[in-house]
Amino acid sequence: MSLKDQISEEIKAAMKAQDKVRLEAVRSIKKVLIEKESEVRGKGQDTLTPEQELEVLMQQAKQRRDSIEQYQKAGRSDLVDTEKAELAIIEEYLPQQLSDSEVASIVDEIIAEVGASSAKDMGKVMGLAMQRLKGQADGKKVQEWVKTKLSS
Repeated sequence: MSLKDQISEEIKAAMKAQDKVRLEAVRSIKKVLIEKESEVRGKGQDTLTPEQELEVLMQQAKQRRDSIEQYQKAGRSDLVDTEKAELAIIEEYLPQQLSDSEVASIVDEIIAEVGASSAKDMGKVMGLAMQRLKGQADGKKVQEWVKTKLSS
């Protein structure tokens, strides 16, 4: 079952359960999936690949995290709670997130592999790290770890 089909089933279930937050979250995912699908159809591709679906989910999760941060700065706890609930629903469809220690060990491996020794090598490390950790770790966390490791 494709992600789009799975989301359609989730919409039906959320409507029956009258779960407004879940319904809003899965509808937004479906909307973006449909937009992305129509974009790739113009390029001769029939459906989205699993990688493209993952990309859409990561984008949606990142938007929610950014919104949470902005709403916290603005003191809008009501909106923060809604965004956090939607983020939790989106994360159900993402691969299992790695712990900080797992991310740190992978970053260490990459630094050793690339032979990075200073902040000048950050681009090399980040490129490879984001490739390996795609969907499994937040980009900001990865960047923080890389900066920490290369500055010490």
